[in-house]
Amino acid sequence: MSLPKPLVQLNQSFIVTSVLLAFLVHPSILIIPFVIGVYTLLTKQNPVISLGKRFLKKPLHQYTAEDKDQQLFNQWIATICLGLSLLFHYIGWTVLALVFSLMVLTAAGVALMGFCIGCTIRYRYLMWKHKRT
Repeated sequence: MSLPKPLVQLNQSFIVTSVLLAFLVHPSILIIPFVIGVYTLLTKQNPVISLGKRFLKKPLHQYTAEDKDQQLFNQWIATICLGLSLLFHYIGWTVLALVFSLMVLTAAGVALMGFCIGCTIRYRYLMWKHKRT
């Protein structure tokens, strides 16, 4: 299964915007992408992507495709990091909270520029797993 690249980029932009707003306004804004991430992982349906589908002008198959399993893997990483950031903010460990927020911001920002850190991690993991068998 695949997702159109503009929808993946929309989700990445949403994450970048949310983290930047959390830095500029209040860390509790991270609850929004965290809840959406948890929902996505539980249902395999991303509300941001579902909403974005309505605005695409061409049929979905005419866009460059992105692997849905890869996007779910990336969503796992982002959701865990956002959750840890929220937890660390809550318990007052501000430096660790910022580190995990910056990791999400960096990964999503770099992905928007064309390099997927999560893809590299998953590829290395799959190669490691393959070599073990």
